[in-house]
Amino acid sequence: MFRRLSNSWELTKASWQVLQKDKELMIFPVIAFFASIIVMITFAVPSFLAGLFDATVGSEIPIMGYIIGFLFYVCLYFVTIFSNSALIGAAMIRLEGGDPTVRDGLDIAMKHIGSIFGYAIISATVGMILRFLSERAGIIGRIVIGLIGFAWTVATFLVIPVLVIEGVGPMEAVQRSAGMLKKTWGEQIIGNLGVGAVFGLMTFGVILVGIPIVILAAATESVVAIVLAIALIILVIMALVLVSNTLSGIYIAAVYRYATTGEAGNYFDASMVEGAFKPKK
Repeated sequence: MFRRLSNSWELTKASWQVLQKDKELMIFPVIAFFASIIVMITFAVPSFLAGLFDATVGSEIPIMGYIIGFLFYVCLYFVTIFSNSALIGAAMIRLEGGDPTVRDGLDIAMKHIGSIFGYAIISATVGMILRFLSERAGIIGRIVIGLIGFAWTVATFLVIPVLVIEGVGPMEAVQRSAGMLKKTWGEQIIGNLGVGAVFGLMTFGVILVGIPIVILAAATESVVAIVLAIALIILVIMALVLVSNTLSGIYIAAVYRYATTGEAGNYFDASMVEGAFKPKK
């Protein structure tokens, strides 16, 4: 556990070095964030009209609710995958010794927009099926479904770089991703804690520190102080999420480069990436 966390920290530091060279990479998660908000607002009205909100509280979701829900999933996955494609494409340029711009990343994503949309449909379908089964399964069933979801996440870890670098279709990209991981890290693939674990601990720390701050603000009986304290905590957490998503994209690009060339780039030690999915013996 501690070894994997230590490796995650080293990967985070290496990803951070790349980010220091290209701070504009953080623009892509920002694009994904605002695009996701637009998608949510866009689907809020038809969801309300279809009675989807009432159905989630009541008994059964109407057919139109499932249709709207699926389309919502597709759009949400699309904007996320598109932004991640731009981020990973730009990160690959940096890892290969280039100096990427925001335009470079967007051009890469636009070039493969058809495959990105196709993968968004696949991801939405898998997500809807797993959620549907999970809501109707018992405790054991939910554990099994959770394991299936984890296996899907690991198998598709390299789908986006495969899509934007190799230019293949979404189904072939899924197969390539799973095959690449299996070939590089062997049969016993175990997901690394990754960059997300480091920032997860940071977020937890912010919350722990934030609770007494909010309590002190509440003790002043000032609404302004309370609002400012809560707003500060939210802004810090949002900043951590922004940086975490950016570093995760850089990390994925490094893993892909290692899986295809045996080298992760100047910023990553090969031994770190080697332990990405399989703990070192």
